Order: sequence, then C-alpha cells, then structure tokens
Amino acid sequence: MLAFVFLLAQTAISQEGMPIYSDYLTDNYYLIHPSMAGAANCAKVRVTGRQQWFGDEDAPRLLTMSVNGRIGESNSGVGAIFYSDKNGYHSQNGAYLTYAHHIMFSRSEVDLNMLSFGLSAGVLQYKLDETAFTNEPFDPIIAGIEQSATNFNIDFGFSYFLYNFYAHATVKNMLKNDGVNSNANGLFAYDNPRQFILSAGNVFQKYGSEWSFEPSLMFLYKDGTKESSIDVNAKAYKEFEFGKLWGGISYRRSLDGAEFQDGQGVSSQKLQYITPLLGINYGQFMFAYTYSYQANSVVYNNGGFHQITLGYNFACKKERYHCNCPAVN
Repeated sequence: MLAFVFLLAQTAISQEGMPIYSDYLTDNYYLIHPSMAGAANCAKVRVTGRQQWFGDEDAPRLLTMSVNGRIGESNSGVGAIFYSDKNGYHSQNGAYLTYAHHIMFSRSEVDLNMLSFGLSAGVLQYKLDETAFTNEPFDPIIAGIEQSATNFNIDFGFSYFLYNFYAHATVKNMLKNDGVNSNANGLFAYDNPRQFILSAGNVFQKYGSEWSFEPSLMFLYKDGTKESSIDVNAKAYKEFEFGKLWGGISYRRSLDGAEFQDGQGVSSQKLQYITPLLGINYGQFMFAYTYSYQANSVVYNNGGFHQITLGYNFACKKERYHCNCPAVN
C-alpha cells in the first residue's frame, strides 16, 4: 500500500497549474516562459496532446493550445494559452493571456543581443468528481458531487539571447492562494503553488555545415512542496531544402528521493524520465513526437507517455538575426 501511494505521488500531477513535461523542447518554449511571446521571427500556433498509460481507464492526459506573435513592427508581443489536464477524478482547465516586451541591445538586428520580459495572467478551474464515491462507506468529507474551485494567478519571467546562447527564468503561480475560493472542506486550498524555472542552452554549428547541435538544461523548483528536478537535453538539427529535421533526447531526474516499503525493509528512489523526441519542420508546418519512459525499478505501469505536437507558423518576416537560434529565427 505504501508503495502504491508513493507511485501516485511520483506520477500524478498536483493541481498547481499546467504540468511541465517535455513540451517546451518541441519548439514550444512559450508554454513555460511568458517572455517568449513574440520573440520569434514568426507568429506560432502549437497544439499538443499527451496521453499516459494507454489502456488504463482515467489515465492522465493533457491537451494544450498556444498562439503567440509580435504586435506589428513593435518590440512587443502577445500570446494566449489554453489547456485541459485530467488525472483520474481530478481535472483542471486554464487560460492565460500574455504580454511581452523585447529590448535590443545590439546596434542592428543582424547581431542578436536581446532581453525579453513577459507577464501572463491566468484563470484556472479545478474539479474533483466525487460522484463515483457514493457507494463507498460514509465519509463526512465526501459530498458525492462534482466539486470545483476557480483561482487567478500570474506568471512572470525574462529571457536573454546572445547570438546562439539563450537563458530563461520564470516564476509561475506568483500569487499565494489563500483558500478563499476553496470548497467548504478545503480540498482546493492550495496555499503555495509557486514554481521557479531556470533554463539555458546553446546551439553549435560548424561553418558551412547542414548540421547543428543544441545542448540545454532546465531546473524546476516547487516552492510549496520543496521538490526540485533537472532536465538534461540534447538536440540535433539537419537542414534540407523542404525545411528541417531534428531529434534528440531528454533526461529528467528528481533531486528529491521518496521512501517506500519494500518487503520487510524500506527503499527509496528518485523519479527519472528518459524522453526521446523527433520532429520535422516542413515549410510553415511543424510536427513532433515524444515518448517518455519512467526509468525506475518500481513503477505504476510499464507503459510510456506519448505526446504529439502540431504547429503552424504564420506572419513570418525575413530572418532578422545572423545566428543559429531556432527558437527565434
């Protein structure tokens, strides 16, 4: 029983806003960093669908849709994100609107030296479906209905680009939820959903080569639970006449272990994900597929987590910067 509870804690996503998976690696940094709204040379639409544990009823699934772009010829950008996250009897839906501003430090747009700031405001609705609990033994905390609560929160972050190098820092869910919008039993009183995200990377390319390589890191810290994790990523790009083919791998490791009962003793393990990814840019369209495998000895299910990303670029302008920077050019 203790092992089962441990697995749920490791695999379930707590109700603290949109979950953070490997979505951002599929040309979708705007999902986690509001400062990326309008940072690219094109306006972008990205739709993702993630399904965990095929064949298991009520397995976690996530749908997201985002759009962002520049406001005309200005240095400002706007964006919007919509998502739906379901995990068993729990579900949440949310919508964010974003404003970002981009400051150029170079004397011309040929050399990329840009600092960006972004602010997102979001409304999140949490739901708990208790209708299936009515046949259980009586418990005064179970109402036997679908309970819901709505919260408002904001994200703030900045990005810095220097030629082929980039760095991002974002604080998500900055406002402390005081429980005013929780139900009578306090089931939705999430006092501190704040998260801190740091990420950085660089794109390397030999002069004249059609290949380029991009190592990157992402660090995530959840203030309320004091949990942290790190992503180590590597991607490769190959240029073609029709567009670009790219792929890579991501390794996520929790920096906090959890203990569980193993027979007569107590063992511990740290959450680990290995995620290969493959994508293609064909003209203005983008398609990507990722598969996440939980590399732990004790898991709830041996099945992987599948994710598909569809994208479309529009209102594109001539490449501004003389750099190998796929997230911007």
